[in-house]
Amino acid sequence: MRACIQQRFHQLPHTRFSFLHPPRIHAYTVANVENPSAPSREDYAYANVFLWNTMIRKQAENGDITRDPPLLYYIQGLRTGLRPNGQTFMYLLKALVCGKNVNEGEEVHASVVRTGFASSEFVSGALLGFYVANGFIGQARQVFDEMPQPGLVLWTLMIRAYVCLTLPGEALELFRMMRRVGVMPDMVAVATVVSASGLLGDLGVAKTIHCFIEKSGVEVDAFVSSTLINTYGECGSLTDAYRFFQETAMKNTVVWNTMIHQSLEHNNLDLRKQLFDSMPERDVASWNSMIRGFANVGQYEEALALFHDMEISVFRPNTLTLLSTLSACASHGALEAGAWIHSYVSNNDLNRDGSLDSSLIDMYSKCGDIAKAIQIFEESPRRDLFTWTSIICGLAMHGHGKKALCYFSEMNESQVSPDEVTMVGVLSACAHAGLIEQGRRYF
Repeated sequence: MRACIQQRFHQLPHTRFSFLHPPRIHAYTVANVENPSAPSREDYAYANVFLWNTMIRKQAENGDITRDPPLLYYIQGLRTGLRPNGQTFMYLLKALVCGKNVNEGEEVHASVVRTGFASSEFVSGALLGFYVANGFIGQARQVFDEMPQPGLVLWTLMIRAYVCLTLPGEALELFRMMRRVGVMPDMVAVATVVSASGLLGDLGVAKTIHCFIEKSGVEVDAFVSSTLINTYGECGSLTDAYRFFQETAMKNTVVWNTMIHQSLEHNNLDLRKQLFDSMPERDVASWNSMIRGFANVGQYEEALALFHDMEISVFRPNTLTLLSTLSACASHGALEAGAWIHSYVSNNDLNRDGSLDSSLIDMYSKCGDIAKAIQIFEESPRRDLFTWTSIICGLAMHGHGKKALCYFSEMNESQVSPDEVTMVGVLSACAHAGLIEQGRRYF
């Protein structure tokens, strides 16, 4: 990898790095001797490090690091005598995360150790984040363990890394270690640990963490409140979730929506409606949760009625609203309502990218208008797995087996890989068309 970087460096125009050349710094030093008020060599060296860091940072922001690898800029800076600072490594590691360059990241790690920045909490945090982003939790833990006295930021980053990789046991054990050494968590750390207890699904652990929060005096904001409600719900206790919701003073719209979501997850329709009707302020997410909830339990008329209520309110339906409502129409066989929503989508230009096409095809197929489903598919700018699957299953449902298999052949030619649902549609198409041998070849 390093040899490849060096080869790229020799192929680049020499002028690209001219601002880093030592002769320029020497010229600035001579000017300083002749004119004591001129900037010093240290001033220009600092300016060059700033420009060096800026170039690396721009690579991270642009996201395209294949043409000019960030490590190339770093190596040239070292060759011209520049000394990296903490920002150099932080920008460099951020750029390498974007490109998933593990080997180069390990080279930077070695350079961090050689230059003495391994003791910097911010640089170590960037290293830890780099390894976690690439799935190397062992190396991330090694970076953490090598810090003599990690601060709260690094403890929180490591705990969060375990949570993100669905390792709640390790996250909670690290939290216990953090408390044993006397590091006090803040709201971010507390919310992270609460999430870990939710992943573990242990109600006793969740209550213990909640008790610690109350006794420790850590401020409970809306984020911590919503996380606690989710955690109690994930641990199977809607009762504890609702009790905390009633007790907490931090009730913004997010907290209300979280409680509605948990009542939905636990199929408590009465509580969900009571919460929605009592909300001091609603947002689009509030409406979406209710519409999706009615659709999920088969109360399609209520879902459609709520959609119409939302449409005349101050809030406008978004893509998630429309997906839930179209699903309700499809399941209820409500062709007239589905066609009205399609018209609403078209009139308000809400399907410019074709993201609703698969749901529209599914709705028309299940409501009996397969011709309209075919028309939408043919006009769709978005031929992805879901669109192909919707039309294949729709045609199979209506007994058009041969046409469904023709579309399946086109799907394969388009190099879109089918999933299990697609293959169920293909199997149904073969059965309807009496193509037993062809079905055996597919399976």
